[in-house]
Amino acid sequence: MAITIAPERPDQDDLDRLFDRHSAFCHADTPPESIHMMDRAALAAEGIEFHVMRQDGLAIGMGAIKRIGAHEGEIKSMHVLNDERGRGLGRRMVDHLIAAARAQGMTRLSLETGAQDSFAPARMLYAAAGFVPCEPFGDYRPDPMSVFMTLPLAQA
Repeated sequence: MAITIAPERPDQDDLDRLFDRHSAFCHADTPPESIHMMDRAALAAEGIEFHVMRQDGLAIGMGAIKRIGAHEGEIKSMHVLNDERGRGLGRRMVDHLIAAARAQGMTRLSLETGAQDSFAPARMLYAAAGFVPCEPFGDYRPDPMSVFMTLPLAQA
C-alpha cells in the first residue's frame, strides 16, 4: 500500500468524497457562523497550496497551506477519511504540510480548529506536532467555537 502526498488541484472529481466528508464533519456540530472551511474554488486561489494524500492512487486525505503574510501560513481543510484514521496518516499529513511551509520560506504556521469534543483528536494531533494555543490571527476574531494554534518554524 503506497501512500503519497503531493500538491494537486482541488477541482478533481475523485476528491468529491473527501470534500463531502470534510464538509459534513465541519457542519455536524458547528454553527454556520463559526465554520471557517474553504470551498474548492477558494482552495484553488493564488497563495494556497493544496495537497492530497493517496493510497494506491485513491484519495484518502487532504490539507492546504494558505499564505497569510510574507513569512506566515495557515493550515486549511486538513482531513483524513474516518475509515483511514488510527494509522498515523493525520500526523503524516501535518508533518508534510509543515515541511511544505518551510520549503516556501515560512517562519510560522498557524491554524484554526473546533473547540468541540468532536475536534479533540485534531487538537491533540496538532499539539503532538508542536502547535501551541495562540490568539486569533489574520482575519479571525475570538469565537468560543474555535481554538487557534501556532507553530514557529525553525529554518534549516
